Amino acid sequence: MAKLRLGINIDHVATLRNARNRDRDALPDLLRSAMEAVRGGADSITFHLREDRRHISDDDAQRLHQALKVPINLEMAVTEEMRKIALRLKPQAVCLVPENRREVTTEGGLDARSGGPKLKKIIADLQKAGMQVALFIDPDVEQVAAAKSSGALAVELHTGCYAGASAHTRQRELGRLKKAAKEAHRLGLEVHAGHGLNYANTADVAAIPEIVELNIGHFLVGEALFIGMQAAVKKMRGVMASGRKK
Repeated sequence: MAKLRLGINIDHVATLRNARNRDRDALPDLLRSAMEAVRGGADSITFHLREDRRHISDDDAQRLHQALKVPINLEMAVTEEMRKIALRLKPQAVCLVPENRREVTTEGGLDARSGGPKLKKIIADLQKAGMQVALFIDPDVEQVAAAKSSGALAVELHTGCYAGASAHTRQRELGRLKKAAKEAHRLGLEVHAGHGLNYANTADVAAIPEIVELNIGHFLVGEALFIGMQAAVKKMRGVMASGRKK
C-alpha cells in the first residue's frame, strides 16, 4: 500500500487573521502556522486563492511559496485569471475546484464532464509548466472518466457527503469513495481525497488503498486553537496510520 501523504489547508488561519486586518504582519501568521503543520507531519501545504480573496491573498501565496520547503498545492477556479497566477507562481501542484462566490465553503465537486476545451487547455498549460493538476470531483465513476479524458494527472475525491452522512448512509458514501478510487487508480490517475475530514471519520478513508493523499484544513485549524497546530497535525497522522493498517 502506498504511503499516505497529508496536506494541510491553512485558508482559515487567514480567515482568523482577516477578522482584524489584512496587513502582511497581521496575526496569526500564516507562515508560522504552515511551518508548525510541517513540524507536526504535514507533507505539503494547501491553500485556495479564491476569486474574491476572502482569506488567502496574492501576497500570502507568493510569500508561502517562497518560504516553504515542502510542496505547495494551490486550489483555484477554472478561470483565465487563476491560470495566469498559477503560471507565474508555479506551485508543485494545482487542484482545480468549482467556485461560487456566495458559498461558505466548497459545496461539491467540479463537473469535469462539462469542462470542455477550456478545462483541457488550462490543465495542459499548467502541466506543461511542470505542475501536477488534480480535479476536485465527486466520487462518481463518470466524473473520474471525464477527469482522465481532460488530461489531468490526479483527482481529489470530495469526501463532504461521506463526512456529513448519517450513521445509516455513511457506509453507502464510503462505498462510493472506494469505487471511485479504484476506478481512478485503474485509469492511471493519482488519487487524493478531502473535505470535512476529522479525527472521527478519517481512518476509514485512509484505509482505502488507492488513496495516496488527504487534504485537511478547517477541522485542524480549529483543533489548533486548543492544542496547537503541530500537535493537531501529529494526532491526525496517528489517525491516518491506524486507518492504513486496517
